[in-house]
Amino acid sequence: MAGIGPYIVRRLSATLVALLGVSLIVFLMVRVLPGDPARVIAGLLASEEEVARIRTQLGLDKPLYVQYIHFLGSLLRGDLGRSARTFEPVTREIMHRLPATALLAVTSSILAAVFGIGAGTLAATHANTFVDYFISTTVLFGISMPVYWLGIMLIVLFAIKLQWLPAAGAEEPTSIVLPAITLASFSVALVVRMTRSSMLEVLRRDYILTARAKGLPERRVIHRHAIRNALIPVITVVGLQFGNLLGGAVLTESVFGWPGMGLLLVESIFSRDYPMVQGIVLVFAFLVAAVNLLVDIAYALVDPRIHYA
Repeated sequence: MAGIGPYIVRRLSATLVALLGVSLIVFLMVRVLPGDPARVIAGLLASEEEVARIRTQLGLDKPLYVQYIHFLGSLLRGDLGRSARTFEPVTREIMHRLPATALLAVTSSILAAVFGIGAGTLAATHANTFVDYFISTTVLFGISMPVYWLGIMLIVLFAIKLQWLPAAGAEEPTSIVLPAITLASFSVALVVRMTRSSMLEVLRRDYILTARAKGLPERRVIHRHAIRNALIPVITVVGLQFGNLLGGAVLTESVFGWPGMGLLLVESIFSRDYPMVQGIVLVFAFLVAAVNLLVDIAYALVDPRIHYA
């Protein structure tokens, strides 16, 4: 872990630059969407004077560069503005929805890591057997199925036909089961493929052959020598998939009515709620950057040979 302090400082500096770029892109993109947010808020029957008043109240009558400077100034003060739809502070609404999205994303990440690494290791240790072929075929289906389609099929089977699990909402403890499985399906498939490939490469190394030649039990060879050395690329995949999970949460939360930031983002886009869309995307970007930094630090915990000089 040598040199970890300066490395974190450099990464944080790069993250700030990246977040600044994200803020500019989002700021410009939400303003090229068709429709007038002031008209949406005021209603179709509102007068032009009322629409103009709301546009002035939101600052939409100012030039784009003035709006962006004002947005950055508020951002530096920790103020994401007020929702154009509810007029509540954006930060408060995001913090109200953040725990639900975090719970869903973390649960899906754990499922992807546990089942992905386990199935990938099993496939590698039984390469070119029925077990390997069965896991590889299942993984192919996991990669091919769209998230929203899988979610609907799970609702039809487990909520409507069997009535084992809730179809939507977050009122019951078991409500997270179907959304988490749906969201984790694609990540599990990728982790399985990466783990299998990495394990097969490690199992051919000389130190594995030496450990077996010494008469060590196969389970000890796999768990103590092979898996730890094969985990570095797998950790990369799991960390990068967290960003995809946040993006997939938008569709998953919409399908299951999960009260998280993804569902709030969809509602805000349809209502042209600029401040809310900007705030949610920036929070997503910050979470992805933070997870990527933690993944880089985890490299040194898994492999002591790695130093951040």
